[in-house]
Amino acid sequence: MNKRTRLVILLAVIAVCFVFLWPSISWYGRTPKENQQLALGSTENIKSYAELQAAEDVRTIVAMDKNSVLSEDYAWVGKKAAKQYKKLGKKVPSPLTVKDVLSIYDSEKEFLDDLQEKYRSEILKAKSYYDNSVKLGLDLSGGMNVIVKADLDAAVASMNEDNATDNIAAYKKEAMANAIENLTSRIDRFGLTSPTVRQQGEDRIYIEIPGAAQAETINTLIMGKGILNFRLVDNEATNAFKAYYVQHPATTFNAVGELMDKSIIPEDCEVFGVYKKDSYGIDERYDWVVVKKEIALNGDHVKSAMVTSDSITGQIEVDFKLDLEGAQIFADFTSAHVGDNLAIVSDNKVKSNATIRDAITGGSVSLSGGFSQAEAENIQKVLQSAWLNVPLEVESQQVIGASLGDAAIKQGEMAIALGLGLILIFMLFFYHASGINAVVAQVLNLYIMFSVLSAFNYTLTLSSIAGMILTIGMAVDANVLIFERIKEELRAGKSRVAAISMGFDNAFWAIMDSNITTFIAALFLAALGTGAIQGFAVSLAIGVCSSVFTALFVSRLIFDFDTDVLHAKKVSIGWGIKQ
Repeated sequence: MNKRTRLVILLAVIAVCFVFLWPSISWYGRTPKENQQLALGSTENIKSYAELQAAEDVRTIVAMDKNSVLSEDYAWVGKKAAKQYKKLGKKVPSPLTVKDVLSIYDSEKEFLDDLQEKYRSEILKAKSYYDNSVKLGLDLSGGMNVIVKADLDAAVASMNEDNATDNIAAYKKEAMANAIENLTSRIDRFGLTSPTVRQQGEDRIYIEIPGAAQAETINTLIMGKGILNFRLVDNEATNAFKAYYVQHPATTFNAVGELMDKSIIPEDCEVFGVYKKDSYGIDERYDWVVVKKEIALNGDHVKSAMVTSDSITGQIEVDFKLDLEGAQIFADFTSAHVGDNLAIVSDNKVKSNATIRDAITGGSVSLSGGFSQAEAENIQKVLQSAWLNVPLEVESQQVIGASLGDAAIKQGEMAIALGLGLILIFMLFFYHASGINAVVAQVLNLYIMFSVLSAFNYTLTLSSIAGMILTIGMAVDANVLIFERIKEELRAGKSRVAAISMGFDNAFWAIMDSNITTFIAALFLAALGTGAIQGFAVSLAIGVCSSVFTALFVSRLIFDFDTDVLHAKKVSIGWGIKQ
């Protein structure tokens, strides 16, 4: 391989690594703290933030003097209005007044949506940076982990004739899956930072929440039970509310999501969003509905739920059964409200809005409405949260303060900087100008390591930093082998070009043997180990690969550059070497 090809490969590697590293640079170095906090929240919280900020801007601009020019703080609104003028093929007025800005939009809702896009794209862009960057583990970022024990035996014991089953194992599995689903939904709705919720063993749930979190609040979320009930829909009030919302999208709700004018719906009603799961499995609001405050039926009367299909039409349905008391309440209610709509409300979210076609007696209820399989399964899970009652108990809890994480980061940075600095001083002192090759190789080695970690969205922990520090010491070993071989060739009277070529050739297999054995050991540790051991092994494996590349490829290219471009005749590589 000629020198030009090697240079092109090196530049390509540096460029690709920069692309991989850019999300981490942008997240940790270019994203404001307030945007980081918003980006780390749930998608629902980001949406609410964008809506509320845009609504506040609309209210402020509408209240301005219509003949005035937008202030500097709202210059970005003027740019959006100018784009709207150009989009419609109209000339942009100069100067652009508040009246001109408002008149280019067909409605206040259109104006609100355009402003909302600015906030949404800003936070989602930051969220994208985070998703593709190196993450900090709990030991660095702070946070808490909780192990929750699910009492499946108590859940089995609480079964009655309505939901009894012969397959206890299947019941436990279903109950466990439902408990995890509920916990994930609650924690995500709370807006916490990228929570991890997974099953551990047969009856335990592991929860990991990076960042600052109050233990009491988290325990309340874990131990709480979702509220499920059935409410009568006020169709007339719903239509009136939707018409009002279209005309006043920015002034309907305040900053905490409460109605600013409570008179737009009847006193005995509440307005809730209608939600469905989007392609990412996140609750997405797509409509509004006004329901009665009075609860028609509590969810604790639901005893089983399953997805079926109509034997004649093949249409997907959700069937659920009620206990004896619930069956009587539901029969009386549906008899009095045939033709009305009934909403299933879970944690103040409407998950289904169905029409009561006939009086439903006997306690067996069938929901239909053109559901897809996924939609039907989501409704089933909502109903299951009422009857798959699994007692949860916090078995262990560990809270790591953010200050402790900051101290760990500073100690890790200090260890890397000190280790790198001492090694580089030694190399420069012992190998003179050739030590610069080792300096460049080591810096590039760390650059490549962090780039690979960023490319795989790796979580950085203290053990990972330990692996990096070890890699620094091991990486310089390859340079030492090469330099000592070159010195041997120079002592034998070889020229600069011959000594460098023979030095790299003779050191090649010694370097490869030592690094291959280390890499194999790291692979086994990564595959068989867990937690801190796995983090250490992964960073070590990455470091081994990058150090071999920098020592054999980059260092050789630097020597060749000195020879061909700087026309060096001798090698400055240590004490007592005569050339």
